[in-house]
Amino acid sequence: MKKMKRSARLVEMTQYLLFRPHTLIPLTTFADRYNSAKSSISEDLAIIKEVFEEERLGELLTLAGAAGGVKFIPKVSKAYSLQFIQGICRQLEQPERILPGGYMYMSDIMGQPLILNEVGKMFATAFASKDIDVVMTVETKGIPLAYATATFLNLPVVIVRRDNKVTEGSAVSINYVSGSNKRIQTMSLSRRALKEESRVLIIDDFMRVGGTVHGMMDLLQEFKATVKGVGVFVESGEVEEHLVEEYVSLAKLSGVDPRTKHITVEPGNYFSNGE
Repeated sequence: MKKMKRSARLVEMTQYLLFRPHTLIPLTTFADRYNSAKSSISEDLAIIKEVFEEERLGELLTLAGAAGGVKFIPKVSKAYSLQFIQGICRQLEQPERILPGGYMYMSDIMGQPLILNEVGKMFATAFASKDIDVVMTVETKGIPLAYATATFLNLPVVIVRRDNKVTEGSAVSINYVSGSNKRIQTMSLSRRALKEESRVLIIDDFMRVGGTVHGMMDLLQEFKATVKGVGVFVESGEVEEHLVEEYVSLAKLSGVDPRTKHITVEPGNYFSNGE
């Protein structure tokens, strides 16, 4: 790449880092890319690091030594996340969202890239310190959230199917009890999709009792995998006890009255503790 002015180099370096989260980038990569001395690159990174921290965009970690470099860790503040989720809660409280059976329509919100990116960044922040290999979800509504989260963690996504597909090859299937209607259902995962003893982050869009998430946990035992965390966009607060004990929720559906069409949604347990 041709030699750039410092202002242009700072913009390009920032873009480079933002698109490669949780990736160790040696200083020589930037030095060669911009035909600049490592000392100049270090000064540029110090400026970027300061801006990231002041604007709370994330952390820029520096690792010293021959095998060192820099690593960008996307993070979003609890204060900003709370403000954003409170706006989502107001949208979810619209009376027309009530569906038969006490369910809630969320597909329009789940189809907005801006919202998905912000939610993905929140989950990435919540689980940034975990040692994770893959992000897992079950088809179909949880898929966009899983990919948004995986983008900011720079991890692959594994999708659990409701039934085995021929195109997936050999698969492991289990039966599980749906937490909401107590019906026996099936989920499967291709043997090629997940390595044994993987460390997994489970992401789901909605959790009523937790039967689906619990089913994924049981499925992961067949792969000798470890669940490092569970992230749920919206949880139901109308359930006395969930089948999953430890999880992070961003919003909580605490009340639905089909008669008056009144919905109450509040921030989830992620905001129970201050920043």
